[in-house]
Amino acid sequence: MTEASEADRADHALKAKHRAMWALGDYPAVASQIIPELGSELVGECGVGKGDRVLDVAAGSGNAAVPAALRGAEVVASDLTPELLEVGRQAAAARGARLDWREADAEALPFADGEFDTVMSCVGVMFAPHHQRAADELLRVCRPGGTVGLINWTPQGFIGQMFAAMRPYAPPPPPGAQAAPLWGDPEHVRSLFGDRVTDFDPRRRSVRVDRFGRPEDFREYFKTSYGPTIATYRFISEDPERVAALDAVLDDLAARHLDDGAMDWEYLLVTAHRTAA
Repeated sequence: MTEASEADRADHALKAKHRAMWALGDYPAVASQIIPELGSELVGECGVGKGDRVLDVAAGSGNAAVPAALRGAEVVASDLTPELLEVGRQAAAARGARLDWREADAEALPFADGEFDTVMSCVGVMFAPHHQRAADELLRVCRPGGTVGLINWTPQGFIGQMFAAMRPYAPPPPPGAQAAPLWGDPEHVRSLFGDRVTDFDPRRRSVRVDRFGRPEDFREYFKTSYGPTIATYRFISEDPERVAALDAVLDDLAARHLDDGAMDWEYLLVTAHRTAA
């Protein structure tokens, strides 16, 4: 077997694991119940309007894609996990939104160069394991002068801290994979895009989450609904002591961020324009 084919097989296996992880639990509920406003915010910041060609990368169930379609844009929602797309398709139909749903790998998008006016991702593309590949694809399919818009969790924010807290209990990352919250570091994103964008505008913001009154409410919700957390618990499921330790770690994290029944989760909003060259 050649080195290239071995690499292809390893990448295929990795993507299969990612696809399966995001099918665990109920990510559409997380998006609609916990952070419903982020998608509409991203669409607004990208200036999406009627007739615009829009691609939502790692769209999940369409938290950003559906609001873009409701503005009259011609939208493609792409994601690696077909189960999420099916939920999104049904929810969009219920709201009267028309858009195209496509299964696609963010690191190998099946679209032409410069096909879209706006290419965006709302806490989605950050989970592609190879950041440069994903960034290259975002820019490739965006037309010269078009808009790239991202919302990503920051390393120092609540979700970034949650991933750091889970890391000692999770399976080791595959070679070459990068930590998702790096996409919430403006310097990291700037280095990924390089001189291929202009008007690079990173802004730190936060979303207020008031669903969890107690730390254990947060922990149990994420243990049953959020794919990465479910996968981490499954990895240690045969070691009760480690399960109890992770419970305590997540409870402590939530307790430190809860203030009168609410938490603020920091994210990075980035907008930029694709250069003409």
